[in-house]
Amino acid sequence: MAIFAINMSGACNGVSKLHGEVARKMWNYLWPEVPEIEVPIGHITNGVHLPTWISEDMAELINRYVGPKWHDTPAEESVWNRVQQIPDEELWRTHERRRERLVSFTRQRLRTQLENSGARPEDIEIADEVLDPQALTIGFARRFASYKRAKLILQDFERLNALLNNKDFPVQIIFAGKAHPKDNIGKSIIRDIVNIIRREEFRRRIVFIEDYDMEIASNLVRGVDVWLNTPIRPREASGTSGMKASLNGVLNVSILDGWWDEAYRNTVGWAIGRGEEFENPEEQDVFEVEALYSLLEQEVVPAFYNRSSNNLPREWIRMMKNSIQYLSPVFNTNRMVREYHEMYYQPALHNWQTMSKEQMQMARTLAKWKERIYHNWPKVHITQVHSKDGDEIKVGGQIRIQAQVDSDGLKTDEIRVEVFYGPIDSDDYITYGNKAVMQLQQQLKKNSYLYEAVIPCEATGQHAYSVRVLPDHPDIINPYETGLITWYRE
Repeated sequence: MAIFAINMSGACNGVSKLHGEVARKMWNYLWPEVPEIEVPIGHITNGVHLPTWISEDMAELINRYVGPKWHDTPAEESVWNRVQQIPDEELWRTHERRRERLVSFTRQRLRTQLENSGARPEDIEIADEVLDPQALTIGFARRFASYKRAKLILQDFERLNALLNNKDFPVQIIFAGKAHPKDNIGKSIIRDIVNIIRREEFRRRIVFIEDYDMEIASNLVRGVDVWLNTPIRPREASGTSGMKASLNGVLNVSILDGWWDEAYRNTVGWAIGRGEEFENPEEQDVFEVEALYSLLEQEVVPAFYNRSSNNLPREWIRMMKNSIQYLSPVFNTNRMVREYHEMYYQPALHNWQTMSKEQMQMARTLAKWKERIYHNWPKVHITQVHSKDGDEIKVGGQIRIQAQVDSDGLKTDEIRVEVFYGPIDSDDYITYGNKAVMQLQQQLKKNSYLYEAVIPCEATGQHAYSVRVLPDHPDIINPYETGLITWYRE
């Protein structure tokens, strides 16, 4: 079905920059002659609806110091610059109120859960004692698929106990989410987490909230201090919960996957690792468990508890402001919908309007052109390619490439001759190439033509180039629509 949908679509896209790269790699075989970087799958990163997910307290604060324009033009970066003018104390007190409300909400939900499950009275009473309204609070809430690794932070009980139950710098975790009804692995992960929470050293520091819904999600993304995300890179397509948290001043601690791979900078949150990808999942877990604990112990917890004379975590507040200022104008639905409109919807509408005129006359003409192209394409050959400038070119220089192309049955304006060039990897493969259109120079003989292009030498190292021919028509959606492409082969 996916292949059918791709073939029947005018355009395809991933939902983050990294997802676009992964999708091009996944589906490259549908365009076997097209380099991976040129596979016609783009990306538009997801966004969230700011008025829905921002807390009333934070919205009032932003209205007061930023102004109301963020409601109407949230994608304008200049609108958010005044976030830096919010007084530290007001921002921190606003956030602390949200954390206190989250703790109260969590205790109430936990008590209801225990009562509904028939728990003992003494266990129900503990619900009123879980969590500390002043402690560093980590939130983890999402669909419990195995690749999201909800248990990553629970791998080392001794280290986790030291982190959570530090008398001076306590930490607490709130889990929430659901597994798909048929996802037995996801349901087993939830059972494992609940069993871990029952341990005496964790039962007041870790809570799992059942029946995940928008109410729970809203309270979490508005009230926690840290939003934790630990997927196996690069399996997270985008992720939006971290976006919802960031606009409330919550700081993300995440694997560089999905949206965070393009959003991360060290002034707005933390990255677990450096975007490494492992063939062995067990090795990856070991590496990233250590990276996560070290990050929490050495950077996150100290930043939260390093307070000024008036008990303000100045460095943490600075990162909160940066998170709101730099992430809110980018990862919102206003920007996302505009990009879909400009990059996909409007061109699709224009294409439909063009093709449907005069009882689909242009569509019929294009279809006949394609039939002729398919019939004559086997006659297209690149018979010779050479350079006049030798094999060694200095940086800043140019190389002039000529190609002889035979195109029996096709006109010169029905084909496009290109040079594809760039640095090569250890397998002599051009991984991240550029292209340049070759210009027709002269007709050599019947159906045989000379083309030429000049390409720049912009970097040192081993580079390569090749020449290709593609069908060319002003009404095709992308140059690879026909699936026809001829490369020069010596």
